[in-house]
Parts: sequence; C-alpha cells; structure tokens
Amino acid sequence: MQTDSIVLGAGIVGVSVAIHLARRGHSVVLIDRRPPGEETSFGNAGLIQREGVHPRAFPRELAKLLSYAGNRRTDMAYHPTALPGLVPFLARYWWHSAPARYAAMARAYAPLIAQSINEHDDLILASGASDLIVKEGWYQLYRTPEARDRAFADADFLTEQFGIGQEKLDARQMRALEPALMLDPSGVLHWTDPWSIRDPNALVKAYVRYFEQLGGVFRQGDAMTLKANPGAGWRIETVDGQIEAGAAVVAMGPWSAPLTRGLGYRLPLAVKRGYHMHYGQPDGTPLRHWILDVEPGYLLAPMARGIRLTTGVEFARIDAPKTPVQLGRAEAVAKTMIPIGPRLDVEPWMGARPATPDMLPIIGTAPRHKDLWFAFGHAHHGMTLGPATGRLIAELIGGETPFIDPTAFRAERFG
Repeated sequence: MQTDSIVLGAGIVGVSVAIHLARRGHSVVLIDRRPPGEETSFGNAGLIQREGVHPRAFPRELAKLLSYAGNRRTDMAYHPTALPGLVPFLARYWWHSAPARYAAMARAYAPLIAQSINEHDDLILASGASDLIVKEGWYQLYRTPEARDRAFADADFLTEQFGIGQEKLDARQMRALEPALMLDPSGVLHWTDPWSIRDPNALVKAYVRYFEQLGGVFRQGDAMTLKANPGAGWRIETVDGQIEAGAAVVAMGPWSAPLTRGLGYRLPLAVKRGYHMHYGQPDGTPLRHWILDVEPGYLLAPMARGIRLTTGVEFARIDAPKTPVQLGRAEAVAKTMIPIGPRLDVEPWMGARPATPDMLPIIGTAPRHKDLWFAFGHAHHGMTLGPATGRLIAELIGGETPFIDPTAFRAERFG
C-alpha cells in the first residue's frame, strides 16, 4: 500500500495530525498497535486547559522536596528502582524549573495553549461531538489560606499577562454550586475559559470517524517496524501488510522514546504515570463540576461512566507493574469531600504521560532524517494540545507559514 503520510500513534495527538494532513489533500494512514484512543488519551481528566500556560514545575523548596522523598504523598509517588535511570531527567527538570527559565518557557508555551479551545472547537463541530463537551470551566479547591493566597496571586498574574479568565469563590459560593460538598474550603479558583469532556475516549473515536470521512485509513501495526526506504520515504509493517509513505510522523506519546532511540536520537523523554477509577454518583446530589483538590493532589470529574478520580504523578518505568497506592490515598481523602459511591471499574486504569525536562512538547522535523516528523512530549496537556499540534505539524509538512512560531518546540534544543 502506498500513501503520502503515515502517522504513528492513534491518541489525540496522532489523530489530530492525521486529520489536518487529510484536510490538506494528503492520503494518510493512521497506525497504532491498539484501537484509537485506548492508551493515554483514554484515562485523562478530560480537560481542555486553556489556562494551562504554567505546566507543573519541579518543586524547588527544600521542605517540599523532603516531603516527596518520603514517598507517602498523594500527588506524587515513585518506584525506588526507577530512580537511578531518572536522575539525569529529574536534574534537568529541576534546572528548567528555576523562576527565570520557567517564565521563558511559559512565554513560549502560551501561543500554543491559546489556540487549544479554538482548534478543538473546529474538530468538535466537524465530528459532531458537541454532546461530549461541557463549557463551564473547572475548579481548584484550596483547604488552607496559605495555598489559596498563593494560587489567587498566580491566577491574577495569568489574567494580567495572558488574558486567562478566572473568578475567585468562597466556601458559601462553592457549596451553592456543589450542594454535596462536605467541607468548607478556604477558597476556590474557577478557571472560566477551559472546556471539559464527558468521555475523552469517545471524543477521540469521534475524531477518528471524521478522519475516515476525509478519506483517511486506520491500520493496526507495530511502529517499531518503521524503516527508511533506501531511496526516499518510509515503510512499516501492519496486520494488513506493508505500507510505504513519503513522510512519517511519530506521535506515540511515551512510546516515542524507544522508536526514536532506534533511529539514533537521545531525546530526554520520561514517563509520568497516572491512574483513574470510576465511582457511582451520590444519590440526589450528583457531582456537577470538575474539581481539583489541590493540596492532596487528585481530581474528581463527572464523566459519562460516573465520577472519575484521577491521580497525580507516578515516576516509574513505563513497563513496570501497576502500583495504584496513590489511588487508594486519594480515594480516602475524596470521600471526606464528596459522598462518592462504590467503585465501578474492576481494576484501576493506568496510563503514561510523556514528559520533557523543559516542560515543552517536541513538535517539528527530525533533525537527521528527511521527511520524518515528531509530535510528542505533551505531558499533562496532550488532550489539550492535540488539535493545535496537529495543525502545526500539517502546516510545517506542507511548507505553509505556521500559525505560531515553532522554534521553542524543535527537537534540536536537546542537542
């Protein structure tokens, strides 16, 4: 089979790349070892984070670092056996989180984040998926005045510098929005611009159906069989036979690391694992809004299946067995905030987020290969940035003037 482009990875980023290439007249084959949207794009918190100009930085306060070292927190955990391999990444992550470097990163990141809602809106309308979207923003709940005051000051800065919409609520106002709330928060931050998704997997599948309406093709196959053709272009093995293409896009999230290593690249891509579980809605007073309980570090979301609890970060090898200790800790705390019902899933779901030490994704051409492109490393913002990344890659492949400056996202920044 001959095609113009192959896109490796059928998560939200890969699907979005495939759509934007197909819209520009490319024949496109989207390839994944599993059905679309069944890896990291399946289990996220379902947020399109227009406010996400500031990704999660590495803590620099000694007291907080010591608390993480104990490995008993809800928002972060680690496998001790994985630490030796993670030290170089974590050292660079800490370095990039210094205030001046972090501020520069945010300025580079802001134009991409600014397009997140618009680019999703385009694909939501085209794919007929509006019923999956809630346009009410989301909420960050603070238990202590100290955490509230820091967050409110940061929110004012984001509003001033980047035009992010927000409002500040007290306990009474939050109780009016969520009558089942069982605690009085010190304060709540309502980010008003973001949208939320009732079923992220269903949204990805809707986008795939739209891609197929554009003439695109999905095939299951092993991305590790990708090879450069002797003359030009690329070839790969699928369950339906070999496919040859003029260009290839790697959009495999954390699994991009072994593939690119095999091609001679040493990109500093680490894995942030996370878990989720669904619970029944409380009788009479269901949870209505997406709420992050900030200090413990977990999020509750009223998904189509029930209340989804998503955990923070677990640093571990991508292939290590599940260790959902954070989920158990978060569940115990969540039951003191909202009267959540029984578990609905047979076992916790686990996914892996691809993270770079400078908190910026890798988007652009492969430095040492012709017609090979990278689109991965979005960490917590893959769902948010999938469509914007898809548009940017398609514009670069087509030689168009890109809608934002892509320089900050180039792979060359890592040497």
